[in-house]
Amino acid sequence: MLGDDDDVFDSVTWESPAPATAYNNEPVLSGPGFRQSTTDSNEGPLDPKWEGYLITSVKDPVKELADTKDAYVSYLVQAKTNLPIFSTTNPSARRRFQDFVFLRENLARDFPACVVPPLPDKHRLEYITGDRFSPEFMERRRNDLARFLQRLSRHPTLQRSTLVRAFFESTEWHVHMHQHIAHPPGPEPSPSIIDNISDTLLNAFARVRKPDERFLDMREGVDKFEEGLTLSERLYTRIRGRTSDLTADYHDLAVAVQGLGFLESGITDQLNHFSNTLLEFSALLRHTTQTTTDPLLLHLHSLLSYSHANRAVLKLRDQKQLDFEELSDYLSGVTSERDRLAAVISGHAGSTGLGLGAYIKDRVDAIRGADDDRSRVEKMRKLDIKIKELQDAVTTAHDTSDAFSDETLREQSVFQFAKEAEMKEMLGNFADGQIEFYKAAMEEWERIIPIIQRIRVDV
Repeated sequence: MLGDDDDVFDSVTWESPAPATAYNNEPVLSGPGFRQSTTDSNEGPLDPKWEGYLITSVKDPVKELADTKDAYVSYLVQAKTNLPIFSTTNPSARRRFQDFVFLRENLARDFPACVVPPLPDKHRLEYITGDRFSPEFMERRRNDLARFLQRLSRHPTLQRSTLVRAFFESTEWHVHMHQHIAHPPGPEPSPSIIDNISDTLLNAFARVRKPDERFLDMREGVDKFEEGLTLSERLYTRIRGRTSDLTADYHDLAVAVQGLGFLESGITDQLNHFSNTLLEFSALLRHTTQTTTDPLLLHLHSLLSYSHANRAVLKLRDQKQLDFEELSDYLSGVTSERDRLAAVISGHAGSTGLGLGAYIKDRVDAIRGADDDRSRVEKMRKLDIKIKELQDAVTTAHDTSDAFSDETLREQSVFQFAKEAEMKEMLGNFADGQIEFYKAAMEEWERIIPIIQRIRVDV
């Protein structure tokens, strides 16, 4: 159970974003993913900026190539937009799950600094049992895919990507996929000096030595948010189990009351009404579980996966800073070695004062016959070349780290917008479902009370 003092969602604000302004005579829409003002004087250089809105939907799942081993399900994807990159304001196309996978994987590759939302896992129990074409599973997948596109549409960068446009508009999607693989939008990453450094230098388990407080706070917020989601998912899973047990208990009680009515001939009618009410209430509990609790659990799990994608971006930013720090240390070591050789050649200093490692290295060089000035000069020449390469690499790594940090700050603002919108939607739907349940339950019990009151018991 959650403690009373644990405010696991204290990072979530419940205030709606400011209404968006009209754009190209379109209706005013508000919320993340719709157009935000790009001329607001209060906006900072790292604030996200939307150029328009993109409203998406996934509908009409259809089984294609039925009765064959290549059968699959296609979905109608539709959008309404005023983004200039789209050639029409209402694009639509049919796509299968593998097309969504391609879209997600390539967006993650093309925009490494963006939080690209995850897709639902394909390898689920429904696939193992061969039930992936059942109406229930197709509807659940349709909801998951709709949420994936909704998250893309809320992102100011991803919503304007050429791949997203082709996903909604292209009538030759397979051709576009092959062209995108052959000619990606960004330049192919070339091997850098970082790739040539041994794994002992750039250890994947190394920690950033000079962490940025801004990103430490972000990571702490992500930890707290995911902890709250995990606890909530665990709590409502238990509630769902107990509600299912209660549903079965009410059904069994209804059967028992109906049997009792056969024995008590004087109140058979009243007991039958009471039994029917118990059955109706049992069915209402089952309906509420399917329409309210189950969607809440699915959304909690999906939101947790989305947060994991956000965590991965923060981790990648740390890796960029770590690359810079490790390259700087490597440059410092190479420079020290070059200065040592220069001091030895000039005769101003030997290995004394430079540590045990330098002394042992001098002795090893002497044994190998590499202790003459000629070999030292040649080694210094090679070190000078390496120092120049490392200086360029350090400068590039520093610029990359700073740029990635700035983009990560923007990305956290985008994710915060999306998180707030989804939390309001998820908890609002859950509250509406609970209100509907209690209203219906009150009506059921209020109808049976006068009937029960007509029972007269002789003492």
